[in-house]
Amino acid sequence: MRITTLHAQRRQQRGVAIIEFALILPILLLLSFITFEFGRALYQYNVLVKSVRDSVRYLSMQNPGQGVAVSKNLMIYGSLDTGTPQVVGLAFNQAMNPVWALKGSDPVINTVTVRLAGCGTSAPPCYKFTPLISSAFGLTFADINFADITATMRAPL
Repeated sequence: MRITTLHAQRRQQRGVAIIEFALILPILLLLSFITFEFGRALYQYNVLVKSVRDSVRYLSMQNPGQGVAVSKNLMIYGSLDTGTPQVVGLAFNQAMNPVWALKGSDPVINTVTVRLAGCGTSAPPCYKFTPLISSAFGLTFADINFADITATMRAPL
């Protein structure tokens, strides 16, 4: 008697796991997608920060007012020449002109500051992260507005 009851319960449980999986799958996919997009946003932000640092490092070896176009190429394309932008949505006009300034009094230090306009703090043209998919499972994913990315370094007098 007991064996037939267990056999009947197993027969009734057949297919329950697949139904539970089908109910949980959208949630798992959504969590995976959000994690992937967050990682992609961090990666793009780190690429932009590195390119701004490379640009200001290049300008710190130049005389004030020289090498502006090349430094913008470093920010946007990651090389001294033009090419393909490092991240999707990045344009040449989002790289602001560098600013040279004298700081301190004794000794006077010449600095150069480079800025990449982010939509979080600057007016267009500015850079913002755009997700691969704008909506999924009834949820809408908005663009992420980065703040301006700046770097300052000592330059020759």
